[in-house]
Amino acid sequence: MEIRALVADQRLLDQAAEILTLAFAEHWPGAWPTLDDAREEMQEALLPERVGFLALIEGNVVGWIGGQSSYDGNVWELHPLAVHPDYQGHGIGRALVQALEAECHARGGLTLMLGSDDEAFLTSASGIDVYPNPLQHLATIQNRRRHPFEFYQRCGFSIIGMIPDANGLGKPDILMAKRLGVWSSQLPTGGLE
Repeated sequence: MEIRALVADQRLLDQAAEILTLAFAEHWPGAWPTLDDAREEMQEALLPERVGFLALIEGNVVGWIGGQSSYDGNVWELHPLAVHPDYQGHGIGRALVQALEAECHARGGLTLMLGSDDEAFLTSASGIDVYPNPLQHLATIQNRRRHPFEFYQRCGFSIIGMIPDANGLGKPDILMAKRLGVWSSQLPTGGLE
């Protein structure tokens, strides 16, 4: 497997767009419902303020990842990550996440974050009213049917919150993040000592 930076190669972009629709078809069919929607996402991924990587096997795309900067470059958002269903579970997603982490850190990023929607009731935080205490539900979240939050936890991400009803009633967006680099104990105290 080869990981390389996303480039404006139409053959590779078309393959990545097809993977985007395939990877999200079962549980998130509204994300990129058509190949044209996925192609539009691929064009946006090429914007100068974004970064992306492709995973290739024998010259063909089997996965890709994108990222975009926010908070003046301190935080990067992982969006999206897609691996062809036939290649999931073989370390490709992890390799793509590692490539994105390294690039975001090299660009001065301190945190990498993501939102992982639960539109298909894959976790115990979906299909219920999480109010008045959404964080209580997150503290005991269970994965019922292969929601990707556990994959991201294995990659070092922590659940940091959720947006209840982000995708409709009882369909939250689970927010996750991880630090890029090492914590420094030499932070300025701002006069507080």
